[in-house]
Amino acid sequence: MAIVLLALGNEATSQIFHFLTEEEVEQIMLEIARLGKVDHTDRNNIIAEFRDMCTAQEFISQGGIEHAKKFLESAYGTDKANGILNRVIQALQVMPFDFAKKADPTQLLSYLQEEHPQTVALILAHLPPKQSAAVLSGLPQEVRAEVARRIAIMDRTPPEVVKQIETVLEKKLSSIVGQTYTSVGGVKALVDVINFVDRQTEKTILESLTENNPELADEVKKLMFVFEDITTLDDSSIQKILREVEIKELGLALKAVSDDVQNRILKNMSERAANMLREDMEFMGPVRLRSVEEAQQRIVGVVRRLEDAGEIIVSRGNGEEMIV
Repeated sequence: MAIVLLALGNEATSQIFHFLTEEEVEQIMLEIARLGKVDHTDRNNIIAEFRDMCTAQEFISQGGIEHAKKFLESAYGTDKANGILNRVIQALQVMPFDFAKKADPTQLLSYLQEEHPQTVALILAHLPPKQSAAVLSGLPQEVRAEVARRIAIMDRTPPEVVKQIETVLEKKLSSIVGQTYTSVGGVKALVDVINFVDRQTEKTILESLTENNPELADEVKKLMFVFEDITTLDDSSIQKILREVEIKELGLALKAVSDDVQNRILKNMSERAANMLREDMEFMGPVRLRSVEEAQQRIVGVVRRLEDAGEIIVSRGNGEEMIV
């Protein structure tokens, strides 16, 4: 969508934005900001695909899926027609609990705090991380950790169970019901939520996970702050981290990162130390990716230790709150 809007130009794009929500506009703008140089051929292919999907949606609205399939097969052949239809159908589907995404977190909390942790986990796993984090933070302390654990270990839930819970929640919130099912949850889903909660809530959840499921706790911790996130720290914090890390360890950790990360690290070193680091990396030769990742994880451990000690500041969530 971002590439299509760029191709349409500013005037047309501004007109389209009038029909979108603020959240949708924000998401599109983020994608536009992330775009690098787009190959001319790739751009044309994407625009052509967008045109095909618009054509398919028009046929569906006129006479249904079978009607659209007949015309598309005539124009593109069976395989391409099926591919276009599948993408259109997927795009038109409404996600479970979609109506709840518009609800205020306090409204959700009022209903969910009396529900079973598994029910709460299922609902929060379907909602945006920021919204889920607000609800999770408001739950009683002992319930937070249990809900967090269940989000992390969640795999697939029968559609009929999702539908039943969704219907009850819809009645409570008097909103529009979503109709479809998808797989959600997992460790990444939990990490996305935790990244938006306050530091005390995070510590409570991690302490409980460590006590009840150490392996799961370690997996969550590894995903919460990755090595590349060092670039989000201020220069003073980076310098404190570097004082805790040996040159050889740092050189190994930098073997598989972007130039931006390397430059940010080198910028916070003395000229002599930076030259030593460059020499170490040059003469290090090929190394196993696993060794690089292990070195990066040890440095991430230093970051978390310094944060816990209050020596550095790490920004969480949308950046509105700074945790010391």
